[in-house]
Amino acid sequence: MTDGAHPARAEIVVDLDAVAHNVATLREVVAPAALMAVVKADGYGHGMVEVARVARANGADWLGVATPEEAVALRASGDEGRLLCWLAAPGDPYDAVLAADVDVAAYTPSQLNEIAAAAARAGVTARVHLKIDTGLSRGGATPEQWPDLCAHARDLERAGSVRAVAVWSHLVASDEPDHPANTDQSKVFDWAVDVAEQAGLQLEARHLANSAAAVLRPDLRHDMVRCGIAVYGLDPAPGVTPDIGLVPAMTVRGRLAMVKEVPAGAGVSYGHAWVAPAPTTLGLVPVGYAEGIPRAASPGAEVWVDGARRPVRGKVCMDQLVVDLDGDTPAPGSDFVLFGPGREGEPTAQEWAEAVGTINYEIVTRIGGRMPRRYVGKDRA
Repeated sequence: MTDGAHPARAEIVVDLDAVAHNVATLREVVAPAALMAVVKADGYGHGMVEVARVARANGADWLGVATPEEAVALRASGDEGRLLCWLAAPGDPYDAVLAADVDVAAYTPSQLNEIAAAAARAGVTARVHLKIDTGLSRGGATPEQWPDLCAHARDLERAGSVRAVAVWSHLVASDEPDHPANTDQSKVFDWAVDVAEQAGLQLEARHLANSAAAVLRPDLRHDMVRCGIAVYGLDPAPGVTPDIGLVPAMTVRGRLAMVKEVPAGAGVSYGHAWVAPAPTTLGLVPVGYAEGIPRAASPGAEVWVDGARRPVRGKVCMDQLVVDLDGDTPAPGSDFVLFGPGREGEPTAQEWAEAVGTINYEIVTRIGGRMPRRYVGKDRA
């Protein structure tokens, strides 16, 4: 509600009870491995601080974020406990992160040097997770570079500025559990752990599995798993993941701005990409690509209005989109649901992803813009 009386024109509703349920469920599934709840990118669009608090309270041993800024913001919110941030560019400041007792990732000896220098300034010993590139060809040291990275980390340990506490990597095809890349990466990862230990590093954790692998490949859980999208109740491997009872936490809803009748032959939205083949009624939904709605949502995407799914017609605009009510005439101000858990028949984030040729991660993470976020559930306080 916007003012205690009128529902919002358009809003994001996050069910924190769903987040609590998902974290507790994942905690049980992956045990005895530790669970890291990944809350980067503002909690995948759900709210980083709020999700982090609920995740901690329901069994998350660790939290994970991408950037130092995210880590510092979490600590400023009062978060405590183990926290890893893993993405920094050369020259990024580590001082505040290390002073806040945040673990950081290192990919190269030069990055280790920057971390060590910041640790010395902060008067702490930096806890570092060394990343091995096992095949994604993204962040991390290549196998050729890995022995030197481990040796350099050990040298810095002897100097007292760094402690290498973990080895980690990221999977290429975790949503395809039988993909040969998973086995190939696992072999490289095991080798990397051996190299690190032979270099004298005393590891606390080895982590490779993300949400999909945490559920689908128990052999890849190691000491800890990093669950992101599953925390928010979305399927990390649609059509493959068994039903473990995850509940989608996000609903995007609001009120129709307008309802109108149009004749056969009426073109809708820019370029008249859709033309009404017969007389119909249209509903004006007051969100658009400024709120993160994909412009390519028509044809294919649907919106729940007045007890039925209504197809998006014509191009999505910056502030609004149009749905076909097929002759029905709900009153202006009637509720719409762009997507939600699907319990009442409304479209889901996964269905929106399929309609626009992307993944559910992108749908929920990009949603926002001018829409306020409202929290529901007993854990919202």
